[in-house]
Amino acid sequence: MNKIIRVLTLVVALLVAIPVFSQKFAILSDIHVTPGNANEQQLKAAVAEINKSDVDVVVLTGDLTNEGSDAQLRNVKSILDSLTKPLYVIPGNHENTWSQSACKTFSDLWGADRFVFNIDSLVVVGMNCGPFMKMGDGHIKQEDLLWLDKTLAERVKPGMKVFSFNHYPINADLDNYRDYVKVLKKYPVITHLGGHYHAWKQYETDGIMGIVVRALDMHNHDYGYTLMDVDLKRDWIQVYNKRIGNEPELMYVYKPNLDYYDTPKPKFQNLVSAGFNVQKVYADNASIFTRLAVDSRNIYFGNSLGYCKAVDKASRQVRWGYKTDAMLFSRPVVGQKYVIVPTADKRLVWLNKTTGKMVWQYKAAGPYVADGIIADGILYQGGYKTFQAWNVDRHKLKWQYDSIGNYCQAEPVVKDGDVIFGAWDTRLRCLDKKTGRLEWSWSNGKSQNLLSPGNVVPVVTSDRVLIVAPDRAATAIDRKTGTQLWRETQARKVRESLGASEDGKVAYAKTMEGMLVAMSTEDSAFNLLWAVDLGMGYEHAPCPILVHNGYIYTGSRQGMLAIVDEKTHQVVVKYEMGSSEVNGFAVDPGTGDVYCSLIEGTIYKISR
Repeated sequence: MNKIIRVLTLVVALLVAIPVFSQKFAILSDIHVTPGNANEQQLKAAVAEINKSDVDVVVLTGDLTNEGSDAQLRNVKSILDSLTKPLYVIPGNHENTWSQSACKTFSDLWGADRFVFNIDSLVVVGMNCGPFMKMGDGHIKQEDLLWLDKTLAERVKPGMKVFSFNHYPINADLDNYRDYVKVLKKYPVITHLGGHYHAWKQYETDGIMGIVVRALDMHNHDYGYTLMDVDLKRDWIQVYNKRIGNEPELMYVYKPNLDYYDTPKPKFQNLVSAGFNVQKVYADNASIFTRLAVDSRNIYFGNSLGYCKAVDKASRQVRWGYKTDAMLFSRPVVGQKYVIVPTADKRLVWLNKTTGKMVWQYKAAGPYVADGIIADGILYQGGYKTFQAWNVDRHKLKWQYDSIGNYCQAEPVVKDGDVIFGAWDTRLRCLDKKTGRLEWSWSNGKSQNLLSPGNVVPVVTSDRVLIVAPDRAATAIDRKTGTQLWRETQARKVRESLGASEDGKVAYAKTMEGMLVAMSTEDSAFNLLWAVDLGMGYEHAPCPILVHNGYIYTGSRQGMLAIVDEKTHQVVVKYEMGSSEVNGFAVDPGTGDVYCSLIEGTIYKISR
């Protein structure tokens, strides 16, 4: 009771005494504006209010749009340009997970996806935290962690404090939050602020106080933003709910805490059955968002600094690197003579396989974020609103299909005379392999692009196609006609992670409950053959499933490898490789070893 009285006394005293040396912030978060929607008008109203207020600076903590399209971003920018206060903006998951420019337009419009500035004795810093061009947890890029440490070391002088921003709060939804907190705790961080949840919340992580702020639209006609007074002289922080057209309401008042501590990481018991060996073979200086390509000598990948690299498998040293002008999301495609790099800076680049020097390039109208595949000397490559077939050795375009409403992302399946792939326009397509002519197109009937089969590698048999997608349904389609055969939405929450047995009779999918489910590809209706708990918990990583020599390889959103024996249905390997998403698996054509990459920039080899 005495403690409550003391707190109430402090709050009353604080409200009576108007801060004199405080910094006033207006914070917008999760505005989700699309042209013509209600949020667009409410954002304009919020901007008008802020312009009339006495705030010092405005920060927008992400989710400006719904799909991260160029048109949506430019529309938001045109509204925010009428602000008369200094504005600092970082992207959210809706600008990073779905983006027709592969995250480039955001930086073009606002100069960067991170910021830092000083306001008197306060250093204010904010950074992008993904996820980057696929479903996953938030992630601070490796180079951004280094930048943060270096920047704060240079700017924070004795007596100064730090105020940090992200879209995500500092918790397990940010996969490498422990690495992030380790940097922040080196400096006097008084508050960390984010959004993402569309709800108010006060919390702390290792002693760092955190606030999750409101969205522009909290439903029931509750539109507004956040006001914050940071009073370093009196050492108080006040957070207000500002409904548009109403007076501010005090939500939180607290003293900054600088007594940090370390929370022990939960212990994880690795399970590695006899005959398996899992080892880290390479760590990059940046994040890796691509799957790997492997040949007899090298491992190939792209990183978040825009480099395509070839790493020697024996020496584990970089043989060569080729620099592009944007983050890389597509796996390099390896042929006999060339490595072809689909780039987010809108090019297909042919590199000399030995030296990494550019031999030829094709300039496209949009970025490439899809994985391509070479079959019989032809590269089949999805792009932005287009799909192409290239003669690899002659680097000559064989055909191009242009009737796609959005970008392609996953690797296509090339089988017999068909090329089958999904796109982020709600559709799955089958093209004639020789001509690029459309054979059929299937849609799940949903209007939202976010529910498309855009990032799933289909399972294709002699007579049917199976997919899973963000609509949380498994679907079987007649391969000849594109007619839907069956669709299962109730039994399991499948998403984008899919693979097939080597004989094609069974499809394997990872569910959002961390289960591996086996489905028949031959039956006329959905038939769940068996299921096993992978021990991953809540799960949504789109990592494709690999089946190799009788074992099923899966990867999680938080760095866990799980291998299941195809015959016994038992988990034989459960190994914590890191904290970030597993991108995918690649088989060494010579040794049969399996390689995989993690977003945090590491590469592992799994051997038997």
